[in-house]
Amino acid sequence: TIPDRGLYGVFLADGEGPGNRVGELDEEMVFETHVGEIFLLGASSWRVVDITTDRVLVVPAPGEPGRMPFWRGDGPGRPVEFGRAIGELTRTLRRLPRDDASHRLTTQHGLDRLAAVNLLNYVHDQLEAVGETPTDDTVVVESFLDEVGDWRIAVMTPFGARVHAPWAMAVAARLREAYPTEVDMMWTDDGMVFRLPESDQPPPADMFFPAADEIEDRVVRELGSTSLFAARFRENAARALLLPRRRPDRRTPLWMQRRRAADLLAVAAEYDSFPIMLESYRECLRDVFDLKGLKSILRDVEQHKLRVHAVESKTPSPFAGSLMFNYTANFLYEGDAPLAERRAAALSLDHAQLRELLGDSELRELLDAEAVDEVARELQRLDERFWMRDADDLHVALRHLGDLSREELASRCAPDAAASGELDAWIASLVKGRRAILVRMAGEPRYVAAEDASRLRDALGIVPPMGLPHAFLESVDDPLGDLVSRYARTHVPFHAEDVAARLGLGVAPIRSALEQLASRGRVASGQFLPGGRGVEWCSAEVLRTLKRRSLARLRKQVESVSPDALGRFLPRWQQVARPRRGLDGLLDVIEQLQAMPLPASSLERDILPARVEGYRPTDLDELCAAGEVVWRGIDSLGTGDGRIALYLSDHMPKLAPAAQNLDDDPLADQIRELLEARGAMFFDDVARVVGGFRNELLDALWRLVWAGWVTNDTLAPLRSLGAGSTGGSRGQRDGSRRSRVSRRFRSRREAKLPGSEGRWSPLLRPGQSLASPTERQTTLATQLLQRYGIVTRETVASENIEGGFAGLYPVFKAMEESGRVRRGYFVAGLGAAQFALPGAEDRLREGRGRGSASDEEPTTFLLAATDPANPYGASIAWPERESTSNPPQRAAGARVILESGRLLGFLNRSGQNLTTFLADTTPERDEDIESLIVALTQQAATGRSVYLTQIDGRACHESELAPHLRRFGFTANQRGYLYRATHRV
Repeated sequence: TIPDRGLYGVFLADGEGPGNRVGELDEEMVFETHVGEIFLLGASSWRVVDITTDRVLVVPAPGEPGRMPFWRGDGPGRPVEFGRAIGELTRTLRRLPRDDASHRLTTQHGLDRLAAVNLLNYVHDQLEAVGETPTDDTVVVESFLDEVGDWRIAVMTPFGARVHAPWAMAVAARLREAYPTEVDMMWTDDGMVFRLPESDQPPPADMFFPAADEIEDRVVRELGSTSLFAARFRENAARALLLPRRRPDRRTPLWMQRRRAADLLAVAAEYDSFPIMLESYRECLRDVFDLKGLKSILRDVEQHKLRVHAVESKTPSPFAGSLMFNYTANFLYEGDAPLAERRAAALSLDHAQLRELLGDSELRELLDAEAVDEVARELQRLDERFWMRDADDLHVALRHLGDLSREELASRCAPDAAASGELDAWIASLVKGRRAILVRMAGEPRYVAAEDASRLRDALGIVPPMGLPHAFLESVDDPLGDLVSRYARTHVPFHAEDVAARLGLGVAPIRSALEQLASRGRVASGQFLPGGRGVEWCSAEVLRTLKRRSLARLRKQVESVSPDALGRFLPRWQQVARPRRGLDGLLDVIEQLQAMPLPASSLERDILPARVEGYRPTDLDELCAAGEVVWRGIDSLGTGDGRIALYLSDHMPKLAPAAQNLDDDPLADQIRELLEARGAMFFDDVARVVGGFRNELLDALWRLVWAGWVTNDTLAPLRSLGAGSTGGSRGQRDGSRRSRVSRRFRSRREAKLPGSEGRWSPLLRPGQSLASPTERQTTLATQLLQRYGIVTRETVASENIEGGFAGLYPVFKAMEESGRVRRGYFVAGLGAAQFALPGAEDRLREGRGRGSASDEEPTTFLLAATDPANPYGASIAWPERESTSNPPQRAAGARVILESGRLLGFLNRSGQNLTTFLADTTPERDEDIESLIVALTQQAATGRSVYLTQIDGRACHESELAPHLRRFGFTANQRGYLYRATHRV
């Protein structure tokens, strides 16, 4: 039957026949409508002339204004496939020039010009507001305060309500666990909105992304207390004729149906196998929700395929504003929600029948048969490691396993102990000392621990022997439950009939005991064993062990990838394949790169521009000046360059190494003490207080920088220091520029020395201290995993971390034991101790071979040799070559060309000497040459010309690449080949 949704039919008052039906109105709309009022339905106005028990009679009211009707019904929800298509279109519109985007909308999507302009304005206004739009590869999490000071968090994706509904339920449950307050939520096809009252800060972004493996269990737990479930239960109960009408010719008001359904639900909650309840769960989990699509999305987030852009804003962005409008509409009448929908009881669900309804048998395919056998031997103490060696061990085995026959005891000790009579001596000793007793169970003699005497008496009717201590004869609360629970703890998945046969009882009491244990979460039922049959039972702890062991075996069975796959993986993991945008994107990049020592010259010329589209040095200066980012000197690389590390300000104390001592350097000590006493100061002010020669003061200041004592609120001194090293001695200024400076200004301030710009300050603020060694090692291990996804011994060695891999290994091991990382042999040839974030190894395996990337991701990259996205010379050894000229090295200024993870070329620091690593066979060699030269031309697009004088140790004219260089636009001269920059930066 069709469920009653509480709709009133709208009919013409004077109409006759089947054509007099105008439409439908929601019951609550009808309750707020009076005779004589005018409302709109379709494109026409209608005047109400009568309201009966089940219909509204109207007449046309042409030309008269009327109020809009509303419905509180639910829609089918956008399919996730359609959502991905919408997200892809949004991403395309954002990328295309406005004219091209408008043309596409009008020609391919049927929009008129005005609609296309409005849509493009909507997308670009969103981009301008928060720097990102929700697309098929980006989720936007926006937090802002509402009018009363409560946090609203909008999670915006295009994936549709069928995904967002269970997602929002799971997130709301997590928020309620973390914050002692009620959390309001709402979802639409375009995202979710959460309201968190009485909180100083919004929740962290990861709070909104539950683990993919846990999402279904969490949704099942939360579903029973939702209005959605209560509504589906009411409809299913009505279909089953469990809510009969008092009079078949009269309409039953919806509120009355809700009350009666609530009463039925309260009774049904006591019977966890009630069919209407199970059908309601099945309908919600399969027909309403798309849990499979949600799991896929959350896995993409875990594997960094789906980017998360988190931002705080003062006012809602355009996309968030649309969600907020729906939020307001959703809660406008929420206070009047019927009791049955608002106060649905939490139900005790029969999970076994629910799995059967859902067809959930994936554990049969997941659990490994060898892992099951291994765990079974351990639980039953059949493994040699657990064999009994004396009478005390035998007593422990009886208490742990329960009743055992003499043959079963013999299988749990060394064969010679059983054959020599030693086992019989142990048994006799325990029986004589009243620590064990001999009973007859299920038709055979067995030994049990004396502590179980009362349980056997009360549960099985076995009379204990005389002489036992009184404490062993006292009754327990649930003797049969204790025996069944112990059986479950010491066995892999089993049938209720197995327990009944072991204890000598019927199946009915055993099944009842198992159901009681299941209600307390101590056992689970389902289809577990590979090749098994029917419903099985298993201890919750044993099931977790089986899952862990099976997954461990599956990981061992997976073949490790070649080192090339790591070269393919890192540029994608570190967002080189899909650069970020704006200040928020730059912050995300710095968060991943922080604590990594990088040459200052390469940082802003190569490394950051590779990750941030349209990178500007002023953006980094702005973040430093705002206190969001701080930089620390690591060591000097000559007069014009040095290695520095960037940090998010609040992470710096946990990641930065301790400063180095400057022995016998009184000038540096004087400057350090001055800055610690006064705080941030300009160099001119430091020189005025300290006195002395300005060049010597600046040299001492830079010694403090490279030792890790002092920093600056801008990177300008690093830039000018590098520029000054190639353009004259420090302290000299361009004469023409000085001639333009007024005499009055020159009299007040002396000419600035290159490298003295900005405000200098101690690295640590007053009252701030570095973290303890243990805390720093823990934070550093987490940071390495975030940066590389997969960490090996070679990875740690490449960053020259104090203590090396041995110092971080205990941290990685503890993280593995807690389930936060996985250990395995992921990359061949890099040692067995490799640790990966969940999802990282899956992305690593996607990088096998040529052409393994998606069509939208580039496969060729021109990177700084020192870029952490380049594994060669760090995690991976440089490929061997017969020629020893221009050996590749991770030097500042040098660059590498990667194609699908393979090293194609190395440019030395001058950029004039190219070493190639091409395939030996055609057509692969020709493809490599083309990819190599295209990558070189990309350098020219950044404003730097390419001038090659040598290739593989020979003059360019003698190289096989010469004709290819000319074909791609290189011009030849006497020394080599030149490709001019296309623009200047």
